[in-house]
Amino acid sequence: MDTPNPILDGKQVLDIGDIMAILPHRFPFLLIDRLMEIERKKHIVALKNVTINEPFFAGHFPNFPIMPGVLIIESIAQAGGALLLTEIPDRENKLMVFTSIERAKFRRPVVPGDQLRIAVNVLNWRPRAVKMEGHVTVEGKLVCEAVVMCQLVPRVRESVAAAEPAAETVSAE
Repeated sequence: MDTPNPILDGKQVLDIGDIMAILPHRFPFLLIDRLMEIERKKHIVALKNVTINEPFFAGHFPNFPIMPGVLIIESIAQAGGALLLTEIPDRENKLMVFTSIERAKFRRPVVPGDQLRIAVNVLNWRPRAVKMEGHVTVEGKLVCEAVVMCQLVPRVRESVAAAEPAAETVSAE
């Protein structure tokens, strides 16, 4: 039996503040607005309200705005990440990264004014990795589906100076 999850604290709906306490993503790359259903380690449903103010619409495509498919896939991963990261006690020291995307299909365009319903089911859960299947709908119509795998990795902050070799000094004699 699972132990209670203090992050969820019995909540079934989480707002943007709750999401930001779980995920490291921030504007303009936080792509879920609300978590509507959560079944620990099994299932999650998130919502994303798509507005004309999204920065990607300026160039994708002018006078015919369409949400990029890769960002719809990212919304699946973020919803799954919210599910996974609620189970990780030291999540501030971890990042969740893609390891694969399989069977991605795009059925219809997503445009400003649409509300994405992102349903994610866990196919395989391991302590550091998860395989999930996501279905994204708008008004009950399928717009995208994909299977994604993500893995937890340490969030290492390495200074730029430490990452670069020391510059040699040249004396002008």
